[in-house]
Amino acid sequence: MSDEKLRATPAARKLADQLGINLYDVAGTGAKGRVHQEDVADHKNAHVVRISPLAKRIAMEHNIAWQEIQGRGVNGKIMKQDILALLPENLEEGTTKSPAVIEKVEEVPDTQTEWGTIERIPMTPMRKVIAQRMVDSYLTAPTFTLNYEVDMTEMLALRKKVLDPIMEETGKKVTVTDLISLAVIKTLMKHPYLNSSLTEDGQTIITHDYVNLAMAVGMDGGLLTPVVFNAEKLSLSQLVVAFKDVIGRALDMKLAPSELQNSTFTISNLGMFGVQSFGPIINQPNSAILGVSATIEKPVALNGEVVIRPMMSLGLTIDHRVVDGMAGAKFMKDLKALIENPISMLI
Repeated sequence: MSDEKLRATPAARKLADQLGINLYDVAGTGAKGRVHQEDVADHKNAHVVRISPLAKRIAMEHNIAWQEIQGRGVNGKIMKQDILALLPENLEEGTTKSPAVIEKVEEVPDTQTEWGTIERIPMTPMRKVIAQRMVDSYLTAPTFTLNYEVDMTEMLALRKKVLDPIMEETGKKVTVTDLISLAVIKTLMKHPYLNSSLTEDGQTIITHDYVNLAMAVGMDGGLLTPVVFNAEKLSLSQLVVAFKDVIGRALDMKLAPSELQNSTFTISNLGMFGVQSFGPIINQPNSAILGVSATIEKPVALNGEVVIRPMMSLGLTIDHRVVDGMAGAKFMKDLKALIENPISMLI
């Protein structure tokens, strides 16, 4: 394959570079053989040399290059017998041992420990990519989290008012997350640095006059962040439909790769699991991510009296290379004000 015929996405090239994989060795599944990020992850997983713990220990004790051995176990796994076949009849380690003596060593199953049984679950290609992206984000961006509590009284009241009209218009049920998302979109348009990204060389900040809003969607096999593009142009009804569409297709694994890229801001909502506060990891190359927690009734002071109010915790994690604490605090102050007086965002 010549250089001009090698087709690979930027994400695939980056992952291949990180894993030390030659892209020419990877079979692409895209159009005209284009290599995608998932192809690189699958290639890496398919070329992992598997060896049992006992076989590895014996190989290391006798300086045997087990990485070059073709095993006779399941899926080419290197077993004890494969290593023993390479040993001389007599081995000197202070005392002389023969392979026959070693053969009597009972191999410990991969699933057995001295305390009980374990299960070894290989990472899926998706999980590996997620893991690498989270490590890259955590180690690359110096972050801090701003935590706020917001009174959800008016937001919950607004949801009740628009629930039936939006259901009649779209056939979809508006959620608190939809309303929070609309408030975030409106606020982002006033705070460009929260809606920005940093180039890979870390030298240039890119601001956007649009909002491509990603929503973290958790599944059994991993985490996806489907994107609603140009969310700033959508009404509440349109936003409800758009999010239901991409989230539904994400859960069915029917999203195109392009629908998981080019976000400018991300929301991660764990409120449905009762989480009271958390600081999410930034979805690179975004400069910030908002963590949405559960709404919990709490006693609060209001006009000199203690009253019970539905309170929600919001955690904004920021890339300090791009956003200063003051800018983040101003964003959260405006977002809090909009959530607590949400009728203004529909005008």
